[in-house]
Amino acid sequence: MASEELAQKLQRRLQLEESGAGAAAEGEAAAKGEEAAGEEAERSCLTASAGAELSAKLCRRQDINEGAAQPRRAAVFNPYTEFKEFSRRQIKDMERMFRLYDSGRDGYIDLMELKLMMEKLGAPQTHLGLKNMIKEVDEDFDGKLSFREFLLIFHKAAAGELEEDSGLLTLAKLSEIDVSIEGVKGAKNFFEAKVQALSSASKFEAEIKAEQDERKREEEERKHRRAAFRELKSAFTQ
Repeated sequence: MASEELAQKLQRRLQLEESGAGAAAEGEAAAKGEEAAGEEAERSCLTASAGAELSAKLCRRQDINEGAAQPRRAAVFNPYTEFKEFSRRQIKDMERMFRLYDSGRDGYIDLMELKLMMEKLGAPQTHLGLKNMIKEVDEDFDGKLSFREFLLIFHKAAAGELEEDSGLLTLAKLSEIDVSIEGVKGAKNFFEAKVQALSSASKFEAEIKAEQDERKREEEERKHRRAAFRELKSAFTQ
């Protein structure tokens, strides 16, 4: 009887231990399942984030290709420090030229404005040629030229980074008088314009000098009048 009772107790103890081990195994399996689910969720989140970023880039590229992309606001830059190879006067001249052809007054030269510019310079381009010209320096892919990108044309031309058949090189060359391109007549007109500019400058300087002389003369007259008044006053007070 005692042996049977002991056997039952041992059997019951074994059952309890087995059931505990099974519960532990189930708990461990559940924990592993939760961890795997968490990792899977994290991977899904990262994939979704990367997918959204890629999707945004693809959408912008499609908008650019279709001409519907909004231009991104360019960072403010200082042309005098960024383009140190040009003098302040050269940059001012380029800025005046840029504003001359920016007929929309929006701070950009678009495709049609560039078309008009090349026609005025005597080197009309095809529609595809104009698009390729913009594409060559269009850093923000907005399909038009900002002033910084306009300066890049002359920067690349000065650095020899433009192909000989590039429309941008033609633009850069035609923006300045070049005897080899314009010929003797063009050079003659250029030098005549220079003489006229110098004459105008001399006339302007002469006018300034005349004004300065007039002011000196008036000041001398005022001094004489004050001196005469002091003499007259002293004569009456004596």
